[in-house]
Amino acid sequence: MEPLNPPPVTLLDKYQGQDVQSLYSTTVTVTGGDAGHGRASGVVRSDDGNLDLNLRMPQALGGTGDGTNPEQLFAAGYAACFHGALTLLAARAGVAVEGTSVAVTVEFGRDPMDGLFVLTAHTRVQIPGVDRVVAEELVRNTERFCPYTKMARKGIVNIVALATNDDAPSTP
Repeated sequence: MEPLNPPPVTLLDKYQGQDVQSLYSTTVTVTGGDAGHGRASGVVRSDDGNLDLNLRMPQALGGTGDGTNPEQLFAAGYAACFHGALTLLAARAGVAVEGTSVAVTVEFGRDPMDGLFVLTAHTRVQIPGVDRVVAEELVRNTERFCPYTKMARKGIVNIVALATNDDAPSTP
């Protein structure tokens, strides 16, 4: 098995262009599962088959709590992206960040603006052995660089469309 390596620091090079330059794309499909409800009993599958799991409602929302929920998946993606971005920026700056951890808490709650629902995210970064001033600068720079943080702050391009029977996802 080949050893795992971090991505190259060249990912930090600036892109100049008019449109988003896609570097990677994935599709994840959720079907309703036993209860016919994606959140309560959904089945999650990625287009490459590497992600294949069942969703369950957490106990706090009336579920059994015996499975993964969408907030956990979002928190995992956010934490992984932030950690990766911080590691790249630290490598470029020549700062060793072994033992770094990023914990993201995602809360699903009621939105006081419209009375419906809202997600909040709280990110906590630990960088042991690095001077506090250097660590604070790394975290600030990562906050500007990490796509998940940018999405949380600025929003995301989001296109919602009804699929026709011809382009609906298939279920294995």
